[in-house]
Amino acid sequence: MKLLSFLKKEPILAISALAAAVSCFFVPPDAGYLGYIDFRTLALLYSLMLVVAGLRTAGAFEALAHRVCRRAGSARRLGLLLTILSFFSSMLITNDVALLTFVPFAVVLLGMTGREKDLLGVVVLQTAAANLGSMLTPVGNPQNLYLYSRYELGAGEFFRITGPVWGLSLGLILLLCLGLPGTALRPVPEEATKVDGKKLLLYLALFALCLSSVFRLLPWPLLLLGMAGALLVFDRRMLLAADFCLLLTFAAFFVFAGNLARLGAVEALLRRLLSGREYLTALLTSQLISNVPAALLLSGFTEEARELLLGVDIGGLGTPIASLASLISLKLYSRSPGARTGRFLGLFLGVNLLLLVLLSAAHLLLGQVF
Repeated sequence: MKLLSFLKKEPILAISALAAAVSCFFVPPDAGYLGYIDFRTLALLYSLMLVVAGLRTAGAFEALAHRVCRRAGSARRLGLLLTILSFFSSMLITNDVALLTFVPFAVVLLGMTGREKDLLGVVVLQTAAANLGSMLTPVGNPQNLYLYSRYELGAGEFFRITGPVWGLSLGLILLLCLGLPGTALRPVPEEATKVDGKKLLLYLALFALCLSSVFRLLPWPLLLLGMAGALLVFDRRMLLAADFCLLLTFAAFFVFAGNLARLGAVEALLRRLLSGREYLTALLTSQLISNVPAALLLSGFTEEARELLLGVDIGGLGTPIASLASLISLKLYSRSPGARTGRFLGLFLGVNLLLLVLLSAAHLLLGQVF
């Protein structure tokens, strides 16, 4: 019973572990397996998870959100603020953490202001905003972090790839927010949000340490040592605050992709499928297995970093499966009072497919500029 519950909670991990196990029958374990694992990516992802968890416990995100949203005077402006918070915060704290932080806050604020019926549309916009906003930076989502490391991209090169689509995405999100009702809000009560100043400073310093390692100024082993030392002294319980299921998912897909690369027939097939069609293949694969596993799988068979990066980032739109962050939003919304999950899915698909088509068309029309 516990195993079944775990499989329902972590389906991507279960699938990736099964795929890795099956691939081991075709390529028996040997010393070559050690070369599959991108330890730098895992170390960076683990460190960033700890930093974000620490900032949340310090009260930083709640204080920021409450301060900004208290200034809203209409339902449209409140929805816009919640959406923009998700868009910009995801660039630094990842898309899934942005949604874990601001979707529950949207539930509370819309309830306080008597606008519960707007929650469906706001959460859909927050989800799209987090998935699109996170694409700008290497630390915005797991696939960016991995591909940035895998292809050894420079910071300038990375931003040249993601910047134009990010800017266009922001414009589209702002236009969609105009569809929210302009009804006046009930006043939001003043509420003091406590922020642990010492903890906030600690995790901001550790975040700066993470960024220095992301941009290859600090070797990742030293980052891990610094994180472990600081947390052992100041906040040791946070060492276990990471999403270890996500880390195991990455490790399993590293093994699966590594074994596939050693099967000549499979390697040749994937290279043929990807050749000249990297963007489309990445986008469609993301719809089936989500964009993080798609990035891990396909990166072993192409050197077209730009097309693959844009394909998996824009590919996070579309179905709820396309991005793990979207599944988080769906779960959070379905637990809210008066949730209408069927209508949510309908609006979600409509908005996401519209954005996917528009951004893909822009990519096709603008070519190397986008």
